[in-house]
Amino acid sequence: MDTIYHYASVSKALDELNENGFNYDFNQHEDVILKNPNNYEIKHIYRYEGESNPDDEAIVYGIQSKSGKKGVYVAGFAANSINETGQILLDISIKCRNKTKE
Repeated sequence: MDTIYHYASVSKALDELNENGFNYDFNQHEDVILKNPNNYEIKHIYRYEGESNPDDEAIVYGIQSKSGKKGVYVAGFAANSINETGQILLDISIKCRNKTKE
């Protein structure tokens, strides 16, 4: 994982990532991540916290496949909103952090 960015909103994070070539929508094709999670690397993470409601929390992932395809995945961050793909991405993120500490 390269960088964690902080933007004023999820839409600003998505705009910036799109400008940097992260234009594939993994939310619409999350099955590709579920089938082969080891083929993907998280390049950017942005966590957005809602000001008044914890349900407004979200994480924007900038993901790149080993073949070079770059895209985004937006996940809710509340404990009740993490689905299977979101959990896999959290696991990938944690694995990447552990590698940098070795």
